[in-house]
Amino acid sequence: MNDGEMILITGAFLAGGLIASFVAVRVRVPALVLFLGIGMAVGSDGTGWINFNDYELARTVGIIALALILFEGGLGAGWGEIRPVLRPSLSLAFLGTLATAVIAGLTASWLFDFSALEGLLLGSILAATDGAAVFSVLRGSTLNRRLARTLEGEAGLNDPVAVLLVIGFIDWIQRPNYGPIDMLGLFVAELGIGTAIGLLVGWLGVEAFKRAQMASSGLYPVASLTIAALAFGLADILGGSGFLAVYLAGLSLGSARIPARRTVAAFHDGLAWIAQIGMFFVLGLLVFPGELGAVALEGTVLALVLVFVARPVAVFMAVAFERFSLAEKLTLGWAGLRGAVPVVLATFPVIEGTPHSQDFFNIVFFAVLFSTVLQGSTFEVIAQRLGVTTAQPALPRPLIETGTIRGLGAEIVEFPVRADDAIAGAAVRDLGLPRDALLNVIVRGEEAIPPRGSTRIQAGDRLHLLIRQEVSAFVIELTERWRTEPIAPPVRTRRTVSARRPILTVRPGSVEDGDAARPDAVEGVEVVLQMRTRRDIPGALVLLEDGRYAITGPLVAVGPPGLLQRHIRRQLHQAQTDTERAWWQEVAGAVTSSSM
Repeated sequence: MNDGEMILITGAFLAGGLIASFVAVRVRVPALVLFLGIGMAVGSDGTGWINFNDYELARTVGIIALALILFEGGLGAGWGEIRPVLRPSLSLAFLGTLATAVIAGLTASWLFDFSALEGLLLGSILAATDGAAVFSVLRGSTLNRRLARTLEGEAGLNDPVAVLLVIGFIDWIQRPNYGPIDMLGLFVAELGIGTAIGLLVGWLGVEAFKRAQMASSGLYPVASLTIAALAFGLADILGGSGFLAVYLAGLSLGSARIPARRTVAAFHDGLAWIAQIGMFFVLGLLVFPGELGAVALEGTVLALVLVFVARPVAVFMAVAFERFSLAEKLTLGWAGLRGAVPVVLATFPVIEGTPHSQDFFNIVFFAVLFSTVLQGSTFEVIAQRLGVTTAQPALPRPLIETGTIRGLGAEIVEFPVRADDAIAGAAVRDLGLPRDALLNVIVRGEEAIPPRGSTRIQAGDRLHLLIRQEVSAFVIELTERWRTEPIAPPVRTRRTVSARRPILTVRPGSVEDGDAARPDAVEGVEVVLQMRTRRDIPGALVLLEDGRYAITGPLVAVGPPGLLQRHIRRQLHQAQTDTERAWWQEVAGAVTSSSM
């Protein structure tokens, strides 16, 4: 096969994956099942187009793909979303995975006449929920945000636990002197090192992102991919969990204000889809459908126990002391989707030559296929029946980056308006945009509408916003409120300065003052309006709750407009650069116009 043929075949299979994703939406079947089906169809036991039985290569493909999927999951969530549900997510990842492994493992020992350790190994393989399957279902779901984030956190955190259980039980079977203490030591070392490396690489990556000035916006995804590779690789060679490290690095990067954030997120979203298609296709090639009949009956019983007993019992144990209603617990119990992760883990005992390893692979594949089809196709319907859905998407992505002008310190983003958004019908003047953000154009149908203050937003509009980098996080939060919170004209009250405090205070700025570019308070008085933001160095002009104005930066000046103008004139006279002079001219004009 020459290079052109290989590239053509790769393109054909990617096209097949795209078609499968379209078909999956229409027939309400998880697309991942169809990806597996394509691999099985062209494999040795199907059309025979591809003869593939390399378990080590399949495991390598699976590990790389899972690392990319976990990194994308962390990048899309960030600590801000995961932190409120971290405790139940950790409980499900640790206690829930262990309980599922024990229940499924003992059932497997009885059904297939395995030893207790062999059964627990099989149960551990089946215990992992699959990040790709969970993320795929949640993308099209309207599950309430807390449940969705809990499942997302569990899917990212339980893979390392399942991997360690599998490795531990393989060692226990093959080494007579191995025991529970050794497995506990394995857990402590792998999870401890993985956590440390993930957080360290994530922090270093965020700092590098903030300081680096890339020649092209296309280099930022390369940088993020570098962070993912370093996190996984360093943790793995140091004896830690690469899966945990890469997920934590993704969370760190997803929590920070980094350049070209939407470009990076879109790149990794696409890369995760390629990883899913490739991984499920390769795993499908490994399966010989003719061998599944031998385990069909017992495999069905094991799958039923896994879905209806092991997972629900594990969930109720793990979240017993959490504030989840019965309906929410039932939903969590039904959401334990299996996917490629158990199939990848099933290659471990095959490669290590563990007894019954080929049977393990066929049993796991059968149970995974059963779970994915049954739970994946009914999840949204059951969640709706249980009343745990909302009108909002489970994992919203409100802003789509359409371009970056990083050299000028700004970004252009697009906000699509849906029919049920609170913003529909609101006037442009009431949107609450800060001064460092501007609505450039409204795209309505096939025409572009220049916005005015009185222009009404309609469902189906696409709003193109020009925003400064320093207010991007605020604008993202604001657009989330546009979805649900009432939009009303801002209340404008004229504030007067108390006659008892007609003084001007000027002092050097300090670290204790906080963010000089966007202060929350100055001299203990709350900021009510950010009027101007300085470009060359951190600084701002703000209006305080008591009616005074404040200028932050290297010097902090607080006072009424008249006295503050004297300070501004002095600074303007002493300005050393054109940029500094322009700042003080801007401040002078803003104070004059706002105090009239």
